[in-house]
Amino acid sequence: MFEGVTRSLSEAFKKLRGRGRLTADNIREGLREVRRAFLEADVNFNVVTDFIARVETKAVGQDVLARVDPSEQIIKIVYEELVALMGPVDHKIPQRADRPVIIMLCGLQGSGKTTTAAKLALTLKGRGRKPMLAAADLQRPGAVEQLQTLGEQIGVPVYSEATNPVDVCRNAVGQAKRTLCDTVILDTAGRLQIDEELMEELKRIDKLVHPDECYLVVDAMIGQEAANVAKAFNDALELNACILTKLDGDARGGAAMSIKGVTGVPVKFVGMGEKVDKLEEFVPERMAGRIMGQGDLMGIVRKLEDLHKDLTEEELKKQQEAVLKGSFTIEMFRQQFEMIAKMGMKDMISRMPGMSDMIPEGEDPEEALKRVQGMIDSMTKKEKADPDLIDTSRRRRIAKGAGVEPHEVNQFLKQFDQVRVLMKQMSQMSLWQRLKMVTGLGKAGAFMPGGMDNMKLKGDTGHRKSAKERAEERKKKNKKKKR
Repeated sequence: MFEGVTRSLSEAFKKLRGRGRLTADNIREGLREVRRAFLEADVNFNVVTDFIARVETKAVGQDVLARVDPSEQIIKIVYEELVALMGPVDHKIPQRADRPVIIMLCGLQGSGKTTTAAKLALTLKGRGRKPMLAAADLQRPGAVEQLQTLGEQIGVPVYSEATNPVDVCRNAVGQAKRTLCDTVILDTAGRLQIDEELMEELKRIDKLVHPDECYLVVDAMIGQEAANVAKAFNDALELNACILTKLDGDARGGAAMSIKGVTGVPVKFVGMGEKVDKLEEFVPERMAGRIMGQGDLMGIVRKLEDLHKDLTEEELKKQQEAVLKGSFTIEMFRQQFEMIAKMGMKDMISRMPGMSDMIPEGEDPEEALKRVQGMIDSMTKKEKADPDLIDTSRRRRIAKGAGVEPHEVNQFLKQFDQVRVLMKQMSQMSLWQRLKMVTGLGKAGAFMPGGMDNMKLKGDTGHRKSAKERAEERKKKNKKKKR
């Protein structure tokens, strides 16, 4: 997501670099490129027009500060206007002392509404709330069974009955009161397109059940059409917020930038992937940073914290000790890859400043990850524990098993040696220092294929042992074992 608009914005800002001062002409020239970048990202036409006008008004006639490049001033103005365009956002969900809070989810069919209902319930559960799900989508075959399955997975009760959507919603609230649930999430029916029947059904639920909050679930993949969908639902129901789904797909970001500008309704949460995990809070400052190519380091920190919760203290301690001793193995390296895969390689790259620029267009980073995992999986336990055992014949066998060339295995082993040294250094840093270091390496091209080969790390001689030296070391090791 946002790779296209980020690249286009970078090109637009390059044209302003080195100018002595900001003039109406060079500002308009740069903003033409910004306008084109936003339209290509599927941002609503009227939103783009108003946005460019505001940026131009702020920029024209602004004095260029000493030692500050004019492009940097434009970047600052564009960033501030992006934040204003998408925010502010209040992530609080109301709580009542006398009755359960009612949240109604609505949206078109296929937007991921049922999965989002479960994700929202899990998010609330993580905040110490006791939610209940109401299966009010009696239109789509299998919707009730899907919600019941998801409810079982996350340990949240699901209310359902074979009557009509209004009775399901009303009776679910009564059941929530009896079972002391503090929040009811209504999963209502959708349609393939906006029609009068859908809106009338939602209006009846709204009138009889009186939801405290009404959230529209929107598929980010539909681009600027998301803003038109949001406007139609907002006109009928007075939405409180939107939840964007499928942001980890090939969405170009237009929906995230258009919805608030067209409807005045903010995006409150975003959903990534099909798995039932917590929704992410939509933070305009962080999203603007990603659009501008500045990344989202805080998002990575949060994801890492969540992943570390799944590891036992014993596992974390074992890995830490191995890193400090320099005995970090390929098997442990494989486990780190699995953590990255859980985070989502594409999502992580989009959050890391400078990383998206290093991936050639059309290149799938997840494929590269699978290739390395295949090499590791083709190794024996002994080889994973002691990579120095891997000679030419073993490299050929590993390459054949992984479907790669022997030189790729050799390149991986070289990079692993350097990563081991790097991890020893990073183990003594704070999480924030580590992220900054990785960002610096990314901008230096360390993560390109073979990119670390020419980099000398602190404490590393830069010398890779020859085959002869490794053979001599193996002989010494074997002699010690025999003794």
